Amino acid sequence: MQSEEVIVVGGGLVGVAIAYGAAKAGSPVTLLDQGDIAHRASRGNFGLVWVQSKGDGFSRYARWSRDAVGYWPQLARELIELTGVDPALQQSGGFWIGFSEKEMEARNALLGKIDRDIGGVPYEMLGHQELKARLPAIGPKVAGGSFCPLDGHANPLKLLHALHAGLNARGARIVSSVEVTTVRRHDKSGDFQVQSLDGRTWRAPRVVLAAGLGNKQLAAQVGLHAPVSPNRGQVLITERLKPFLPFPTNKARQTNEGSVQLGYSVEDVGLDDSTTVSAIEWIAKRSIATFPVLANARLVRAWGALRVLTPDGAPIYQESASHPGAFVATSHSGVSLAAAHAYVVGPWVAGVAKMPEGFGEFAGERYLDPSRSFANAH
Repeated sequence: MQSEEVIVVGGGLVGVAIAYGAAKAGSPVTLLDQGDIAHRASRGNFGLVWVQSKGDGFSRYARWSRDAVGYWPQLARELIELTGVDPALQQSGGFWIGFSEKEMEARNALLGKIDRDIGGVPYEMLGHQELKARLPAIGPKVAGGSFCPLDGHANPLKLLHALHAGLNARGARIVSSVEVTTVRRHDKSGDFQVQSLDGRTWRAPRVVLAAGLGNKQLAAQVGLHAPVSPNRGQVLITERLKPFLPFPTNKARQTNEGSVQLGYSVEDVGLDDSTTVSAIEWIAKRSIATFPVLANARLVRAWGALRVLTPDGAPIYQESASHPGAFVATSHSGVSLAAAHAYVVGPWVAGVAKMPEGFGEFAGERYLDPSRSFANAH
């Protein structure tokens, strides 16, 4: 197989990771980035490199998530060596926190089912005292939790910066402030022609649509189905605190700089990415119930961002049958799956690797099956 020129539409974590992988595989790459006007999901990513609980009822997604976190140490080392930008990976395990025995029982059943389905997803269920021995700062309202040694966290913004810098280092072209409106196959050359709102055009034999919420409209132009919708998540950041949280949790994580990221809300509010007092108050109260030491911490930032969700919360990866060479890629797990997007999806869209085994299960047409019902992970 020989690499071909690729246009990637979308400069967020999904698009840039795939573009980086394609460039590493030898493809001339053009990344079209909407820029600051984009509803950039990367801004609101909680930063977890997470496998536990991913893929309930969808074993291919569970295996994809497990394999993806395994690639992460290699990607982190590679980006540091290539760009000098450290994505701040810490991957010595992570905790889910539960507040009732009912939650704990449901969690144990969920993780046990996933591990039986695919194997290789180890976990421990810990009662309050066992959890407190590992996370001394937890509060008395915490019933217990689960621990997976494969999990970790990273800095989403530094990861985004590192991947853009890596793409530049590998000779790709990044074009900012591009709002793509049209993707079609050029009649004479057979290449895809990508056109922006201001009339600029780009051509290449391969195009990857990783435009987040924009994929819904763009994918249909090349015979693909991507029924994505927005979901707002609000996130809080505290002042820098003395280290007290050595592992990431699903409620809070302490960064390598000392600040604590608290999250997150789940809100169906359309394209509104603003913050609200009610959500900030709810996140803060839940965080204090988890870690009482946070009660006196000052909040220094709060923001909202729009996640890109599919009906079942799982990714869509697909090459168009009617327009070969056109791909769609969408996932709300831009951090967790970043290394797999670079090392597996990138070479596939570049034309130097076959479609990964079982990727047909990620096709968007699964949502058209009237015999199936869907509920996303959030």
